[in-house]
Amino acid sequence: MKIFKHPGREEWKEIIQRPQLDTAALYDTVKDILNEVKVNGDDAVINFTKKFDGVQLSSLIVTKQEIKESEKNVSEDLKTAIKLAADNIKRFHSSQNKKEEIIETMPGIKCWRRSVGIEKVGIYIPGGTAPLFSTILMLAIPAAIAGCKEVVLCSPPDKEGNLHPAILFAAGFTGVTKIFKAGGVQAIAAMTYGTRSIPAVHKIFGPGNQYVTAAKQLVQQQGIAIDMPAGPSEVCVLADATASPVFIAADLLSQAEHGTDSHVLFITTDESLVNKTLTEIEKQLEVLPRKNIAEKALQNSSAVVVKDLDEAIDLVNRYAPEHLIVMVKNADDIILKVINAGSVFIGPYSPESAGDYASGTNHTLPTNGFAKAYSGVSVDSFVKKITYQELTKEGLTKIGDAVKLMAQAEGLDAHANAISVRLNEE
Repeated sequence: MKIFKHPGREEWKEIIQRPQLDTAALYDTVKDILNEVKVNGDDAVINFTKKFDGVQLSSLIVTKQEIKESEKNVSEDLKTAIKLAADNIKRFHSSQNKKEEIIETMPGIKCWRRSVGIEKVGIYIPGGTAPLFSTILMLAIPAAIAGCKEVVLCSPPDKEGNLHPAILFAAGFTGVTKIFKAGGVQAIAAMTYGTRSIPAVHKIFGPGNQYVTAAKQLVQQQGIAIDMPAGPSEVCVLADATASPVFIAADLLSQAEHGTDSHVLFITTDESLVNKTLTEIEKQLEVLPRKNIAEKALQNSSAVVVKDLDEAIDLVNRYAPEHLIVMVKNADDIILKVINAGSVFIGPYSPESAGDYASGTNHTLPTNGFAKAYSGVSVDSFVKKITYQELTKEGLTKIGDAVKLMAQAEGLDAHANAISVRLNEE
């Protein structure tokens, strides 16, 4: 990790910079794949699957028999863990499904909203170096609560042409309606344009690498909705002298192991905590199966010593982390100053891993600074809010003159006339 001791604010831009690919080359590659799938459908998806995933598929569809067989390859302990996590996720997200109140803005004028589930949604589940079956719980459960009728899942197959058994179990358990063996940009393209096998959807959800993120951003320009720009994982740990370097190291490594392009940031008011934490990182790294991945991520990450917690919070809000872990004395006073973060974990016993899996909150969160403007996935992400209004003649009379004046001032006489013909009705 790079170490910065009391850096000037002009250095913050360098500190918070996430690893970047050559975006020009990235977008050119992504556009080519999108166009190929748009034109050639399943054939293109199968060809790209062979090229990028190293497997020749005869069909993209996961059969009901494959889903049923997958259960045999998932341990009972893991099934129990998945069900526990699902219960907490469902409990937390169900609380977001509230009935809208009818508001009478004036006598005779009623306005209200109704939440309607998006009819067809697609969820992308990364396979790559880690099969993120937990993401299925985070997306399919709120989709079900929202009332989405069709939930399409795409995930890259392994070298044998199969999806991880836990992915299939979680998909079956949460009620995903269709599952396909397709990953990367080609999966995003298929869910956007539709192919012979994979239906087009109205909104695409799910994290991915920079190629997947670029694909989602590009198809959004073509009319498909997306959840957010959710790219490589990141975490920021804010700690003072009261924090445990063992805990800090574990939390930093939990994100660093996601991928070589992951990013972690450690901010502290206690300089001595930096060396203690780095020593602990080295110790914990030695026993990690994904040591090489974590080490490469750490090379592009930073530890920063600041003068006080006010400056620390300023840096946190500038960074706008996907995950923020706060391990400081009187944390409750500090967290209210956080205005840019995807999800906040408070205190020494709130590791980011809890939110990734089983506490109940959603782990599909904005990255790369997008937490300044985006929220994490919720039930609201899977619904449209339709507004309604109902006016009596009395209500229309009360606002009629104001509406006509405003319409005429904008040069829209037909708007004004729509009021007049009703109020002048015999």
